[in-house]
Amino acid sequence: MHIIPYYSLLAALLLSLLAAAACVHQAWEGRSKVLPWVENAQIVICTLVTISSFFLLWAFYVKDFSLLYVSRYSDLTLPLFYRLTAFWAGQAGSMLFWAWLVVICGTIILFTKRYRLLGGQTRVFFWIFFLGIQAFFMYLLTGHQNPFMEISPAPLDGQGLNPLLQHPGMIIHPPTLFIGYAGFTIPACLALACWITGEKQSWIQIAHNWTLTAWIFLSGGIIIGGWWAYLELGWGGYWAWDPVENASLIPWLSATAFLHTAIVGQGRKALGKTNVLLMVLTLVLCFMATYLVRSGVIDSLHAFGDGGVGNPLMLFMMFSMVVTALVLFFGPARDDRPLSGLASRQGLLVVTAWVFLTLGLVVLMGTFWPVISKLWTENPMGLDAGFYNRVCLPLFAVIGAILVICPWIQWKEGVRHGKWLAVLAGIWLALGVLLWINGIRMPLALVGASAGLAMVVSIVMLFILDPSLRRRRTAWGAYGVHLGVALMFLGVAISGPYKVEAEAVLAPGESMTIQDYTITYVGMETWSTPAMMVFASRLEVSRDGKVIGELAPQRRSYRTWDRPHAKIDTRFSLGVELYATLLGFTEDEIISLKMSTQPLVNWIWIGCVILCLVGFVALRTSKGKVRETEAGADASIA
Repeated sequence: MHIIPYYSLLAALLLSLLAAAACVHQAWEGRSKVLPWVENAQIVICTLVTISSFFLLWAFYVKDFSLLYVSRYSDLTLPLFYRLTAFWAGQAGSMLFWAWLVVICGTIILFTKRYRLLGGQTRVFFWIFFLGIQAFFMYLLTGHQNPFMEISPAPLDGQGLNPLLQHPGMIIHPPTLFIGYAGFTIPACLALACWITGEKQSWIQIAHNWTLTAWIFLSGGIIIGGWWAYLELGWGGYWAWDPVENASLIPWLSATAFLHTAIVGQGRKALGKTNVLLMVLTLVLCFMATYLVRSGVIDSLHAFGDGGVGNPLMLFMMFSMVVTALVLFFGPARDDRPLSGLASRQGLLVVTAWVFLTLGLVVLMGTFWPVISKLWTENPMGLDAGFYNRVCLPLFAVIGAILVICPWIQWKEGVRHGKWLAVLAGIWLALGVLLWINGIRMPLALVGASAGLAMVVSIVMLFILDPSLRRRRTAWGAYGVHLGVALMFLGVAISGPYKVEAEAVLAPGESMTIQDYTITYVGMETWSTPAMMVFASRLEVSRDGKVIGELAPQRRSYRTWDRPHAKIDTRFSLGVELYATLLGFTEDEIISLKMSTQPLVNWIWIGCVILCLVGFVALRTSKGKVRETEAGADASIA
């Protein structure tokens, strides 16, 4: 049984290499006759990888512990839902899942109208780059990360899934990230192919939906990861600047920078090389994220360690950047139009892109600091969250300010609705004063929160003042994304700096206070399932002498896991959310309890949902006429 999926991947590797070689030959001769064969080969490759993926899913379904991967990430008591989603719980499975998404993307584009309109040579070069990436995945899966390795004799039970991964957030988080990573493959290959052939059609326009969809999924994946950390790790936070967290943020920052320079590229026919470079860089940074997590180069709480893919990934990234440099250097020359000054919308878009790239560079350098510092010390140290907060938060505050102002700036310098911009400035100032009066006095929190609120006001005012915005679907999508970002700004600015924590050791009947809340420990409840023992503390929450609810944080002891696992509980609120963690307990039912208040934290998740859902409104239909004019840029991301 295990031979079929492995040899399917091996056949996919050989077919990818053969098809790529055929495309190279055709490109050398300036022909494209081989395209029908290559496109059919892609469909066969997709079928082969799908067969392998379904075999792995089936192995998890039937609890086939003769597969090493299945035995490591499941057991007899694991619920079916978590058993199937354990597909991407480990290194080999997640690589197969990512590769599966890549080949699916490569097959989907075959049936799109925009692909059919590309020139023959452009399509040939597209497949050279795409099949090269695809072959690299197959090489890893048939060599370094084979998910179909057998063990004999097969164990009667598996080792079980890490309890931290048994949460809906962690089930959704990896697939959304991988959809984002895989989605960037198409625009990156299109960018290179169109540039080297001098394709008349705008690759940015052709790749618009792919880029935006990938960005939305990557955004959602990052925030869902933060939501999982908030609910599952029991530390009361959602972002710790951990190397693995940073790994997915870095390509997101470069992709966001690209979204801004792409607007200038379409509106002004400028920044041609910059856009190609940013798009390819984003894809390479996606592989870099994998390198960080799977090479063992950086220590992290949830890194996979060295899986043997570090060197191949590093060589692949270096090779990709060399190819990109050669394409940009030897590709046909293009006459980019000059840009207007900084006091124009296009100028602010470029500044925004630079700020995002600066943030990406800071996070990249900080993440690799333990490796870099090895050059001059034998005891390299990682950088703590304080470094990132000191450097990155001011830059995010700058982005917030630009997001408020930019939509009011004309494409070629000047201000539109000048009087109303003055009104907005007054409202912004008033919001800042109001926040100050209400105790928000940390400078960065004050700037971030007031910018978030001002963004909301700005968007509402623009839609009232400009009827053309209300008529354009892309404007609803772009400004909807802005609205989500504004709410996330508000949540991030307030929740972290103004979080309050308290710990106490309580016997039944005793209480502790945190801010205006009184937490009374009622007692302990215990029950068991085939998979675990559960110890839950019952907490009564009261405010001003009135009982307003209960909390029940737990400690769980899993049958297949050595360490106990803390299951937090929260009292949901759009204002101040209560967050309870049961740190430990004694046989006498005396508990050690950690409580915290999380002001406005849920606006981060609400903003993310708005960003992701409304972002799809900005997708273009095949019948829609793409605006490449300055008016089209009114729906820009900044």
